[in-house]
This record gives sequence, C-alpha cells and structure tokens, in this order.
Amino acid sequence: MESDRRSFIKYVVTGSIAAACPVDLALLAAPAKAVPNVGGEHNEICHQVRDGHHFLSPQTSTRHDVVIVGGGMSGLSAAWFLRDMDFLLIEKEEHCGGNAFLEEYQGQAYATGAAYETNESSAWGLCKELNIRPLPISDPDGLIVNGEFVPHAWRSGLERLPYKASVLESFKKFKQDMLKVDLTKRATELDALPLSSLLEGYAPELKEWWDAYGPSNWGAVSEDTSAFTALDDFQDFANEDNKDDRVTFPGGLGAISRKLAEQLKATSADRLLEAATTVAVEPNQDSVTVTYVHDGQVKAVRAKAVIMATPKYITRRLVSGLPDAQSAAMAKMRYAPYAVVNVIFAEPVFNAGYDTWCPGNSFSDVIVADWVIRNEPGYKQKNNILTFYTPLREADRAKLLTEAGCRNIASNVLRDWQKLLPAANAEPLEVHIYRRGHPMFMSTPLTYTQVIPAARRPAGRIFFANTDAAGPVSTTAGGIDSARRSVEEMKRMLAGH
Repeated sequence: MESDRRSFIKYVVTGSIAAACPVDLALLAAPAKAVPNVGGEHNEICHQVRDGHHFLSPQTSTRHDVVIVGGGMSGLSAAWFLRDMDFLLIEKEEHCGGNAFLEEYQGQAYATGAAYETNESSAWGLCKELNIRPLPISDPDGLIVNGEFVPHAWRSGLERLPYKASVLESFKKFKQDMLKVDLTKRATELDALPLSSLLEGYAPELKEWWDAYGPSNWGAVSEDTSAFTALDDFQDFANEDNKDDRVTFPGGLGAISRKLAEQLKATSADRLLEAATTVAVEPNQDSVTVTYVHDGQVKAVRAKAVIMATPKYITRRLVSGLPDAQSAAMAKMRYAPYAVVNVIFAEPVFNAGYDTWCPGNSFSDVIVADWVIRNEPGYKQKNNILTFYTPLREADRAKLLTEAGCRNIASNVLRDWQKLLPAANAEPLEVHIYRRGHPMFMSTPLTYTQVIPAARRPAGRIFFANTDAAGPVSTTAGGIDSARRSVEEMKRMLAGH
C-alpha cells in the first residue's frame, strides 16, 4: 500500500502498556491534558510504583479466605479452582483475560495474544471442565522467504526452502545435530547457555529465523535465549515423528478466559472486581491486607491468604516484606513489550497456513484467525482476519506509549507484508493494534532452572502464580499450572501443614 492510502485506514489502538500499576489519587483528580487516548493508561502512575512510592492503607472493609490479585488466565484459573471458597479477585483492567483476551469484528473472533495449546496440556483439561472443546490445528508451521510460501517448513518443507544450496544444507545439518541432543541429561548445562552459542558455524539465515521465532514465543533473540528453552521447543516441532497436537479456538485461547469469566460471574459476580488497581499487599501475623483503588476510592480488604497472579516485575513492588533473595530473583526477570496487529481484509488475502513465520520483518509470524473452522460444514469466511505477532525489543517499549507510535508499528507491518507477499496487496478494512508493555517473561539463560524456582517460593501467607512462575516459556498452560500449584500450597498452609 502507498503511504497516502494508509492514511485512510481505520486504526484501533487498545490494550494496556503497564499492567497492575498502582493509582495515585492526586492524578485521578488532576485536570485532563490534551493527549491522544491510548487505552486510558496512566504511565506516571506506573513510574511511581517503579520508583518505590508507598501507598497508605485505609481500614479494612471486608474479610475473605483468599484474595487473588490479577485476572488473567492464571488468576481466573485460581478463582475457578477456589470457586467453593470465599475468594475476591481484583483485576486492574475493565475486563479479565490478560494475554488471553478475545476480541471480535462483526462476530468474527481474533486473538490479542495467546494463540494455541496442546491436547495434552492442562489447558485441554480445563476446557473439558468448562465444557468447551478446542479444535485441532493439524498444520505444522510454514515459512515465507524470498516471496515464496513453504508449508511445514521444518518438516516435509525443509527440502523446498528457497535458499541457496549451502544455506539449505546448513538448515538440514542444524536439524540433524539438534535432534540428537539429549535434553534430559543436559538440561542444566543448556539452560546456562545462550542459544547463539549453538548457532555458531551455521548459516546466518538460521539465526535470522531464530531471531523471529524466539521473540514471538518467549520474548528473546538468540543471544538472550536459553539454549534449553529453544531446543526443548525445536525437538517437538521439527521432529516428523511427533504429530501436530496443537489445538485452539477461532481467535485463539481467549475463548477459555472468556468462558471462565462467564462461569464465575454467573455464580460469584460480586467476587470478581474489575477496573480495580492493587496498590499494596502487606502481610500481617495472621492475615494479609490488600489495598486497591476502585471507583476513585482507596479501599482495603483482609484475607487469610493472597495469590499473586501478576508478573513478578510488579509483584515485587506490591508485596511488602519479601525475603531479599526472593525479591532479587524477581528483579532478574526480564519482560518483552509486545504488539499484536490484527488486519481485517474484506477479501481472501492469505489462507495457506495456520502460523507462518516471516524472518527479517517488523513482525515475526502471521496467524489465520479462523483457521480451525475454515473447513466446517456451511462455514463461509466473511472477512480474512490476519493476526500479526509483533514482539519488540526492550529498548523499544516506549513506542507503545502513544497512539502515533502504535500506528507506526502497524504501518510497518502492512508495509512488510506487501513486500513479502506482493500478491496480497489488498487494502484492509481496519487495523486493530493491541499493545502490552510487559506481557511475556523472557526465557533468558538460567531463568527456568534458577530464577523461577527462587521467585515463586511461598512467602508466608502469600503465594505466587502467573506464567512466569512456571516456565520454561510463557504459556496458557503454564498460567493454569501455576494457579493450581499456588492453590494447593495455600490450602496446605490453611490446613496447618
């Protein structure tokens, strides 16, 4: 598309740049400034938390068995597991769902984050409990390079990759070498190494591929990626003997968080508190006080226990009295900024593969939103919605702060898509940009084997969930697993064990 045509495209910018940030009441009362509306996020507030500002707690108004801080997949799962207890879930955004939040355009679902799981994961089990069934993807990932789409790139498509012979041989040798690595015996060793050390001696195009794949899946390029994390994933998706067991819903895994929220609200609507920002979590001898802001008022509740289903970068700023070693472990965790750009076309543009990798571009990969229902009897694609996953470097986080910055990211995606696949040069109806400042912990060396275990230890009456309490990468199943673990730890504590 030409730049002048892009100026007529409708851009919709949503999402939170910094989740779970405390609110300064003085800011709530401050006069409005003439700035673009970028989702209602007050970044000054987040900076106060970062800088250690302390918020005084009022007298507690209610008591609960447990307070859950954070309403993403992990927090919602914890509430589901505790639905027979007296819980209170506090979520900063106006809706629950976190990284697994589902959006729609004219009735068509599309993802703003979490894309898929496997049929052997805890997500599959939770779906059974909720009486919803994800559908099989049955399409190993493809690749677009040099203007050519190659399906099943690391499997049957490897021989057809449009690289020169020497590069293709390098890809094939890497696959042969890495599938021989015994991860069980070498897990600790490999988790201490960066992936880049294993890429030495191979073609640079291989590193370019990993530097697209890694940021999309675990937030890090090869220099910052744990070699164990990369190979653990690679041995699964590159091995022809492994069936593609991935499953999803139209528009991704937001269908799970939506169903969880619906079920919980049907029976416990008064115990799901949305648009409420937690500002402090303070342990006492026999309880924990949680202070939050809701409807412009500072309130406090007391609970026998608290589950922190929030990223560790904010958890350590909210929870008082953390052991020094645990706080230091949380401080070591790094988080990648991320934009998900959904481009809505009125005509078919690309339906060749479910998840297609596009190394060397402003986005990493593109997913066809309705892939799993495309062959359903009677289904006709109304709009071709393509979900472009667009992870950013940590240094580029500020680009998500303004509407102009987000529009520029989306424009770059459209530009690169046209260059990559000129035949797909169609003008979109709309472009929806969902931005998050710290959604995904980065799977850096030693994060999985050393940092996460130290960061998630129960601290008295406070327990730690969220995907960054599981690993090795940020997944929906990891959020569910960490919720179940923290619930079990909490119940043991309350039982006196």
